[in-house]
Amino acid sequence: MAASDSDDTDERSPSALLLMGARAFSDLFDDARLRRLRQLVHLVDPIRVDDLATDRARSRLAAAEYLLTGWGGPALDAEVLAAAPRLRGVVHTGGSVKHLVSPELWERGIVVTSAADANAIPVAEFTLAMILLEAKRAPSYIEGYDRSREVAGAWRDAIPPAVTFGGTVGIVGLSRVGRRVAELLRPFDLEVLVADPHIDRAVAASVGARLTVLDDLMSASDVVTIHAPELPETRHLIDARRLGMLRPGAVLINTARGSLIDTDALVARCRAGLMRAVLDVTDPEPLPAESPLFDTPGIVLSPHIAGAMHAETLRLADSALDDLEALVTGRVPRHRVDVASLSVIA
Repeated sequence: MAASDSDDTDERSPSALLLMGARAFSDLFDDARLRRLRQLVHLVDPIRVDDLATDRARSRLAAAEYLLTGWGGPALDAEVLAAAPRLRGVVHTGGSVKHLVSPELWERGIVVTSAADANAIPVAEFTLAMILLEAKRAPSYIEGYDRSREVAGAWRDAIPPAVTFGGTVGIVGLSRVGRRVAELLRPFDLEVLVADPHIDRAVAASVGARLTVLDDLMSASDVVTIHAPELPETRHLIDARRLGMLRPGAVLINTARGSLIDTDALVARCRAGLMRAVLDVTDPEPLPAESPLFDTPGIVLSPHIAGAMHAETLRLADSALDDLEALVTGRVPRHRVDVASLSVIA
C-alpha cells in the first residue's frame, strides 16, 4: 500500500519518506499537518510506504534523508539501513522505538526521536479514569446491579468499601506515564506511593508521591498501577508472591506491558475473589480466544486502547513535526532518544 500525493515542496529541501501503515497515516496526518510536513521536507510519490519490497519504494528509501516512522511500518534493520545511505534522522510518530531500531542505526550516528511524551498523555488519562472508577468500586456495583436487577440488596455487602477518600495508590515505575499519573492524582484525597529503583525520594516528592520499595507498595496499596518498562529483569515482576501481598479487594491496573504480570498467578487470585485487575495489555498479545483472562471474574480487559486513538494521534503528529522541524533547521530536537536509555525505557 502506498499513499500518492503531488508535492510542491522546494526540491532543495531534505527528502523524506513515511514508513507506516495506511491507517496510521490517515490518523496522524490531516490536511493541516500534511501541509506542514510538505513545508518542511521534499516529498515525491509515493510519500508513504509500508512495504519496501518494490523497486519504487527502495528508490524512495535510497533518496531519503529523514524517515517518519509509525505503526504498520517495517523495522529499521541492517538491510533497510544499507539501502538508505543518505539517512540522517528517524522521527518516530509512536511511543517506544525498541521494535524499530537496530545497532547499525546508532553506529551510523543517525538521530532518532519519539513521540512517547505525547503518547503518555492519553495513557495516563485512561489510567486515572480506571483508578477512580475502581477506587469507587463502580465496576463492581455495575456488575452487581446487572446481575441482581436491584438497586439495594444483600449483593452490595460483598463489595469492598470505596477507597476514593484516604485510599492508597501505588505506582510501579515513575516513567513518563507514571509521572503524569502521579501529577493527575494530586487533586484527589489519595496517598500516592511509587516504587522505582532509578529515582530518589526527591524525585518522587516532586510529583506528590512517596518513594518506597515494591514489596511495601504492594502490601500498602488499594490500587496498584504498572508503568515499568519491559526488560528481562521485569518479566513477571508482579508474580504470585507479590500478588499475595495485596490487600483483599485490591485492584491491579496494567497499561505497560503484559509480561510484567504472571498471568497464571493473576487468574488464580482473581478466581479466588481476592482482587480485581484492569488489563489494557496482556501476555501474549493479542490473546487467543480461549484465554482464561476472558472468563475470569474480576478481570476487566480492554483491547490496548490506553494509548493515542483517533484525534489523540494528532498530538503525536505535532510532536513528530516539531522534532522534524528542529532537525531540518539544525536545532536539537526536543524528544531525541538516547541509546543509553534503551535499557530502562519502555
